[in-house]
Amino acid sequence: MSKHRAPRLAARRGRAGALALALGVTLAVGGAAVGVLPQLTAEKASADQAASLPSASSPIETASLDKILTTGPASADAERTAKVSAAADRADPAPPPGSGEGRRIVFDQGDQRVWLIRSDESVERTYRVSGSKFENLEPGSYEVLSKTRHATAFDASGTMEYFVRFATGFSEPIGFHSVPRDNSGKLEQTRSQLGQRLSAGCVRQWKPDAIALWDFAPVGTQVVVTA
Repeated sequence: MSKHRAPRLAARRGRAGALALALGVTLAVGGAAVGVLPQLTAEKASADQAASLPSASSPIETASLDKILTTGPASADAERTAKVSAAADRADPAPPPGSGEGRRIVFDQGDQRVWLIRSDESVERTYRVSGSKFENLEPGSYEVLSKTRHATAFDASGTMEYFVRFATGFSEPIGFHSVPRDNSGKLEQTRSQLGQRLSAGCVRQWKPDAIALWDFAPVGTQVVVTA
């Protein structure tokens, strides 16, 4: 080898070594970066997820805790008690004490209510009515005297249906019948007004109840009126 060629060969080898060293450093740094990137991504996702969760004092968590605490046995018992009480409030009242026995109609003037009672003392039907505005009916025992499918008011002011007479007032019969209609065909009261004393002498019923009493009470059926 000539003395001129040796320095050039050494220079080439020096450059190749420097290049290999630089490539090694690049690969090492790149590999470290690849390893760090997934870790940073995972840490960021965990932080984002944690930020989206409710805090210890958030309303959502508090509500969930309250629900857990109030759905135990004590709460279930209270709910059952409330349902029983509500059912009792909706239950129909029993006939008043001392209102006779056997198959009969009971009319309580104080409560403005009628009961249709079978011979075994079971109640077939009970409902609100509108009795007289006047004290024209004494408490006591009566019976059905007559029945008229269609009737006219004593003063010719209107008509009514399913008239079941059981007593005599000051001058006219007293009976159960449907809510009257005036001569224009308009009902003289609403269903929601039943339970109030609104008639001029008889006992007004909503039409389905009037039909039920008509079917229940042949002539001679006992009628008991209570105060």
